[in-house]
Amino acid sequence: MVRANGAVSLRELARVVQTSEVTVRRDVRALEAEGLLDRRHGGAVLPGGFTRESGFPQKSHLATAEKTAIADLAASFVEEGEAVVVGAGTTTQELARRLARVPGLTVVTNSLLVAQALAHANRVEVVMTGGTLRGSNYALVGSGAEQSLHGLRVTRAFLSGSGLTAERGLSTSNMLSASVDRALVQAAAEVVVLADHTKLGTDTMFQTVPTDVITRLVTDEPPSHDDRAATELQALADQGVHISVAGPGAGAPAGAGPGPEQVPQQQRRRDVPPLPGQRRTHHPHPPGAQPQGGGGAPSAPQLRSAGSLGAEPPTARVADLAPRRR
Repeated sequence: MVRANGAVSLRELARVVQTSEVTVRRDVRALEAEGLLDRRHGGAVLPGGFTRESGFPQKSHLATAEKTAIADLAASFVEEGEAVVVGAGTTTQELARRLARVPGLTVVTNSLLVAQALAHANRVEVVMTGGTLRGSNYALVGSGAEQSLHGLRVTRAFLSGSGLTAERGLSTSNMLSASVDRALVQAAAEVVVLADHTKLGTDTMFQTVPTDVITRLVTDEPPSHDDRAATELQALADQGVHISVAGPGAGAPAGAGPGPEQVPQQQRRRDVPPLPGQRRTHHPHPPGAQPQGGGGAPSAPQLRSAGSLGAEPPTARVADLAPRRR
C-alpha cells in the first residue's frame, strides 16, 4: 500500500487487514527495522517519503511534456494588465516563460527561476520578495519573504507543490516553502494550482493550500491505467475545485503547430463551475474589499470571483471535469 500510494495511515492499515492499530504499529516498526519504510505520526511512508525532496536538476527532467501543456493552459487565464503571484517550482517556471508575452503584467514571486524567465520581458514588471535563498529550488523563504507579502493584493496566485489530494489539498515536503506559499495565497483573490497527474493522490508533510481554498486545478490527462489520479480528480471536483485538463497538443513543441500565443484562448480551455452551495468561500481580503470592474485592459489589478474564470465555450483542447451530482 505504501509503494502504491506513497503514504498510508495506521487507521487505514488496521481497517484493511482487520486488526487493531496496536498490532499494525508493531508490524510497521518491524518493517522500518528492515529498511522497507519510515514511520511517521499516525502512519508510514516510503523511506524519506514525506521529508525527502528532489532537487531542481531532478525535478526539471520529470514529466516535462505534461508541465509544458499545463503551463500553456495556465497562461491563458492571465490577461493584460493583471497583477499575479507565482510560486517556486519547475512547472511555475514554465508558466513564467509564457507570461513574458503578456503586456502590462506585474508578477510577484519568491523564485529566482521565475524572475530569471521574466527578466528580459517587455512591459512585464517583476517584484521579488526578500528572504533567505533555499538552494535546492532557488526560492526565497523565511520571515523576510513572508513579511514582504503583507498587505499585498493581486488577482490570483499560481502555485505548485509536491502532492495534491482532495483530503488535504496542496502540500510540500519543506516547512519553510510551505509557509511562504501560504503567505502567497493570502495575497490573492483566486488560487490556481498547477500539478501534473503524478502528484495527484500524493500527500507530503506540510499542507500549503487546503482544498476549500483552491479555486482551480490545471493538470494533464492521467493515463488510462492511473485509477488513483482519476479518482482524485473526481474527488477534487466534488469538493468544488474547477478542474482544467490540458488536452493533446496543448503543449506542442515549437515547429509542431501553433503555439499558445497563436491559438485563441477559446480554443485552449473551457471550464465547468462547481455545483452551487457545495464550496466554502475563501476571503483572503479584509471585509469591505470589493472586486474591481470595468472593461478593456485594466490599469490596476482586478479582483474577480472564482466564477469569472468559467466563461469560455466548450472546445476539444481541454477536457474539464464537473462535480458529480449525488
